[in-house]
Amino acid sequence: MVVHRRGPHRRRRQQPHQRPQQRHPGTRSPPAAAAPRTTTHQPRPPTARHPARHRGRRHHFRRPRRGRRRTGHGPRPSTGRLNPSTPRALTRTPIHRGPVTTPDTPLTANEAAIAADEVDRLATSIEAVVLGKPDIVRLALTALFSEGHILLEDVPGVGKTTLARGIAAVLAGQWRRIQFTPDLLPADVTGVTIFNQATGDFAFHPGPVFANVVIADEVNRASPKTQAALLEVMEERHVTIDGTRHPVPRPFLVVATQNPVEMDGTYRLPEAQLDRFLMRLSLGYPDAPAELALMRGGAARSPDTIEPRTDTRGVALMGELAGRVHVHDHIYEYVLKLARHTREHPDLRLGVSPRATAALVRTARTLALADGRPFVAPEDVKALAGPVWAHRLLVTPDAALRDLTGTTLIEQILDQTPAPRPGETYTAPA
Repeated sequence: MVVHRRGPHRRRRQQPHQRPQQRHPGTRSPPAAAAPRTTTHQPRPPTARHPARHRGRRHHFRRPRRGRRRTGHGPRPSTGRLNPSTPRALTRTPIHRGPVTTPDTPLTANEAAIAADEVDRLATSIEAVVLGKPDIVRLALTALFSEGHILLEDVPGVGKTTLARGIAAVLAGQWRRIQFTPDLLPADVTGVTIFNQATGDFAFHPGPVFANVVIADEVNRASPKTQAALLEVMEERHVTIDGTRHPVPRPFLVVATQNPVEMDGTYRLPEAQLDRFLMRLSLGYPDAPAELALMRGGAARSPDTIEPRTDTRGVALMGELAGRVHVHDHIYEYVLKLARHTREHPDLRLGVSPRATAALVRTARTLALADGRPFVAPEDVKALAGPVWAHRLLVTPDAALRDLTGTTLIEQILDQTPAPRPGETYTAPA
């Protein structure tokens, strides 16, 4: 007999493999001498197991304790959770390795100096192939760190494509070059979906626009339909094909070139596309020493000789630092006054848009960071008003007959609008 314990009660149960005791035939009395009961446990044959034995039984397993074993009968130490059922991962204190910074944290002077050294190192690499244009190189890097696009407009042979390739060379990312021609199709720029017979599905083949730096050489030679293929990707940073959105890698920079002299067989860029470009830069002819150095070692000054100096993460970090540069309220008001003067000027048919004012403030922050300052000065706004706003303005026909352009009108507006004084306005808070 085996005693099974179920709760507080005990019940003797006969094993199924044991046969009941038999009485002697013909009598009702027990046998004269009964066999003594043995206390030796008889193991049960494995074939005689009954499934009803394990029915309804519960097997309890003790979970091992974690951490140090608690001794004594004092109160259980607190786990730092208001509700014991809350997962421990949601209440664990994060480990911060260094000072915590947010987009609202003001930029320090030390951080601005380190960022300025990085910009100087990148500018030095590009100036090795683009001779005699240090200001243009720094403006191009400002557009890169501001995540804006650049339109290089100048006569042939002054180094527009070389500057674009130099920017792509210092960035350790993907870059593509598109030679725009009249027979170029939009699918040649953005990509196309092709039916795959092996899988029975349509597969997307990305175009050359899926890169960190895209060089659009002679963009005004393509048809307006192909030029419009750049509108969505330049603003939204993604391409929609057959109803499916395909994001482009970040950072994303389009460096487009065009020739304003030879207009035969070209298509003028519409105002909607010009507004997508953050800056319009013009290189101009180099000075005499730079042109002499170019003639003596032109073959050795190729963008292919530039080694990458930063990566996509470095560009994103510079953008985050630029967003923390302090901008005083007087600087905002100064930019707003300049924008209103362009909209009310009698020689302008179209002034700047709110997108242009936000772009000017963003690039002013980046330029101040490149100069090693944690705050924006009025000089930053004056230096960037022409490159950021001039291509967005439309002059009247009478002003065009007087040889007035957007650049000259911007200079007039800057001279007529008083700038904030240094002593009262734009220094960073202590």
